[in-house]
Amino acid sequence: MGQKVNPISLRLGITRECDSRWYLDGEDYVRCLHEDISLRQQIKRKYYHAGVARIDVERAGKRCKITIHTARPGIIIGPKGSEIESLRKSLEASTGRRIIINIEETKRNELWAQLVSENIASQLQRRIGFRRAMKKTLQASLDAGAQGIRISCKGRLAGSEMARYEWYLKGRVPLHTLRADIDFGRAEALTKFGIIGVKVWIFKGEVFKKRPDGTNA
Repeated sequence: MGQKVNPISLRLGITRECDSRWYLDGEDYVRCLHEDISLRQQIKRKYYHAGVARIDVERAGKRCKITIHTARPGIIIGPKGSEIESLRKSLEASTGRRIIINIEETKRNELWAQLVSENIASQLQRRIGFRRAMKKTLQASLDAGAQGIRISCKGRLAGSEMARYEWYLKGRVPLHTLRADIDFGRAEALTKFGIIGVKVWIFKGEVFKKRPDGTNA
């Protein structure tokens, strides 16, 4: 099961919170859920080059707070905040809500699975060998403090006639351990031979909750 279920959704409420933090029911839930997906797609499409690792959405009445975790905050903020202001106005026009945008810079980008997968995908688009890109990224993440990392690529690798699947693993990535803090990301590389899918699992350690007596759960 650990290989067939998204490791983030499997651990919601255990080692990680949901990226959308609000509660509604009925038709309002469906409408806001699709609105969240649309917001993320707009931001990701416009600022893909800024290294957007995660987008959190919080709602309270007619207000919507969006927190963007990015590797290059200066690109999204723009000179004197002009870029972020235009983004806020465009999102308000599309949703009809008051939008509050908060920018947070990511530290140690080698530990964010989404950024790592996008980095590998960009290397594949630049015609860098997939084995070289994967092995170099493995070591960089381990040097940054990861306890384990797994990278997989699927598609017409190196321009082969038939699509194939290759993966590399370094350290340990316990996908069946619920207390394991595992980050997951995926990206696509559009090459002249077709699309190559990239998936990354990063194991950052185990999360122990404290009991009232002070011992680990």
